[in-house]
Amino acid sequence: MEQAAGCPAVGSSYPQKNAEILSSQYGINLFLAGLLLTFAWAVHAVGISKSHLLSYLITLMLIQVLWMLWYLCRSCTQRRLIRDKDTHAGARWLKCGITLFAVITLILDSFKIGYYIDFSNCLSPTEGIFPVTHAVHTILQVYFLWCHAKDVIQSFKTLERFGVIHSVFTNLLLWTNGVLTESKHQLNEHKERLITLGFGNITIVLDDHAPQCNCTTTTLCSIFSQGIYYLYPFNIEYHILASTMLYVLWKNIGRKVEHHQQNKTPFKFHGITVGMIFGLIVLTSTIAIVVVYLIQIGGSKIKSELALTMFYLHAISVLALMCTAGIVALLIYRLEDRSLDNSKNPARKLDAELLVGTAAGSWLLSWGSILAIICAQGHPKYTWYNLPYSVLVIIEKYIQNLFIIESIHREQEKVNDDIKTLRIVTISRGSTLSLTPLYKEIYNGRAARDSGDIPCLFKGSICGRENDGADVAREEMSQDNSLVMHSASGFSFDSRNSVTNNKRRILKNIAAFLFLCNLSLWIPPAFGCRPEYDNGLEEIVFGFEPWIIVVNLAMPFSIFYRMHSAASLFEVNCKT
Repeated sequence: MEQAAGCPAVGSSYPQKNAEILSSQYGINLFLAGLLLTFAWAVHAVGISKSHLLSYLITLMLIQVLWMLWYLCRSCTQRRLIRDKDTHAGARWLKCGITLFAVITLILDSFKIGYYIDFSNCLSPTEGIFPVTHAVHTILQVYFLWCHAKDVIQSFKTLERFGVIHSVFTNLLLWTNGVLTESKHQLNEHKERLITLGFGNITIVLDDHAPQCNCTTTTLCSIFSQGIYYLYPFNIEYHILASTMLYVLWKNIGRKVEHHQQNKTPFKFHGITVGMIFGLIVLTSTIAIVVVYLIQIGGSKIKSELALTMFYLHAISVLALMCTAGIVALLIYRLEDRSLDNSKNPARKLDAELLVGTAAGSWLLSWGSILAIICAQGHPKYTWYNLPYSVLVIIEKYIQNLFIIESIHREQEKVNDDIKTLRIVTISRGSTLSLTPLYKEIYNGRAARDSGDIPCLFKGSICGRENDGADVAREEMSQDNSLVMHSASGFSFDSRNSVTNNKRRILKNIAAFLFLCNLSLWIPPAFGCRPEYDNGLEEIVFGFEPWIIVVNLAMPFSIFYRMHSAASLFEVNCKT
């Protein structure tokens, strides 16, 4: 009888666990079907056109829009209910970042609409419907994430699991579609550049998906077609950020949240001047290098080699500085004695997994370049700079990952009671007066509640009448004896606090510097400055097609790593 009575309690978690497994499998199959369609279109499979792929994506977006509308309406009717929130999920700076990318994505959609209008005679109607649907999907999704990214869903859990996981994999498919479209454009440019570098033994066949008709207005068509590919990096980052935020929402469904007050960690420019200055120097120089690289590469063999040499020297210098900064930060952590926060936190766990997982993309490219340099029979001069560059990429990501993961797992330093206590000591005719309890009451409102007394300030003359001569004498003696102790401990505390503040200032400057450096290193590959394509040595060793497949698979993860690292370092700067 006891076992029978206990069975419902034990088995109550099974339906929710099954719902989690079923929804994840649904999402994976949804993604694989879309991935196969994308691949079939990319290789010009028989019977598969771009309209089939876009129709599939449009259907997925419309289903997600319907689910989000249902969720928003249900939330509006239950707005008076108190809901659990995950305070670690959906940080304000992350929402601001995704909003910025979404705005640029909307500009991209408007360019696509204009492009479709100019080529409407020979394009499928789905190419005009897709950007309109995508714009509606983007606006509604950003609003949804702003309002509900922190939700811990406790009702309709099975249905919500399917809705959220559908949204996760819809964004992943849109990300994949953007990556593929942008990669095909970069690949065509890369094939043309290889001719100028003298790699004539590589078979070059351009993969052209251009419309088979003339544009109605040539100037606008040129603006739209070129502008689309410069905006794709922001669209790619938007969808991957949206999928990560939605994944955290999915992991939080049915979760029991510990209710505790989270300290707000606003970003402040105070104290990070040095890190910001050096970081801005790196950012400015990187933009200049990218502009020169894109102008020079492909112009002639000499210009292309000079562009590659310039890029490698600049990247080696930046990576060496980043390695040094990361080592200094880790050494400071080793000198500190602060415990790690090992509590369950889906957002923090996902951040750590993404850092290591996406770093593997650039590690794969770096090891490929190192192996190509070792095995190649001939070595143009500029290819030797690729060796230290590739080694530093591996080391820098290794050190930076250690720094970020330890930083986000470190418990925030709690304010000591001594900091909250202000002692105003007045020495006059051998007497001292301490106002400590009064200030503690004013500061945190706990002194009076803990002692059960009302401060003397509010008692008025009653306080004076209750203190007789003996009490005054004992108070003076105790305060005289403790004055020296407070002075000694005060000096010790001030010196200890000064050392702590100096460490914090150094760590904040390092985080600010690494934040800007990661933004700087995101710019070159995102906007077409990719020496892995243009170097040419790897294609000779591994073969053109195999190496291009490796680059196209690994490069999106390498690009995302830099943006995700920048976001994580921003959080580290706020918490430090």
